[in-house]
Amino acid sequence: MDRIIGIDFGRKRTGLAVSDPLGIFASALDTIPSAKIIEYFKNYAATERIVRFVVGYPRNMDGKPSEAAADVDAFLHLLAKHFPDIPVELEDERFTSVLAHRAMIDGGMKASDRRDKKSVDKISAAIILQSWMDRTSGSSMNVNPDAVPESLSRKNARTKRR
Repeated sequence: MDRIIGIDFGRKRTGLAVSDPLGIFASALDTIPSAKIIEYFKNYAATERIVRFVVGYPRNMDGKPSEAAADVDAFLHLLAKHFPDIPVELEDERFTSVLAHRAMIDGGMKASDRRDKKSVDKISAAIILQSWMDRTSGSSMNVNPDAVPESLSRKNARTKRR
């Protein structure tokens, strides 16, 4: 099945996320040592078809690349070398760690579990991927109202409540 991989690259470890086969939802996948990322992708590609990489790109508040961008640039060259046929997209990763922490709190994760940087990295990757998918495919699905079963329609739900 076709998958889009979201990547929150870091010098030590990298958070990964994956799309569902339709490219609508992003899910946290894994956090791995950055030195083993190419090996991980080769193993993953043996069972799933990777159709795109979406890489979080670190920027300062003024929009210019941050210091960490040099590490991501080196990773992008490595990715292009090993997977030349898979397109790569960049997504602004500002605030993804803050959003990841908020998602963990809202999800009821214990404080001790929230300190685990591996969790933050893979949730950040999911936020990066979901942001890209929302931005590139529109933030809502195009649903034909006539295709919605009558039992699920809003009109029918309102009349049942009364």
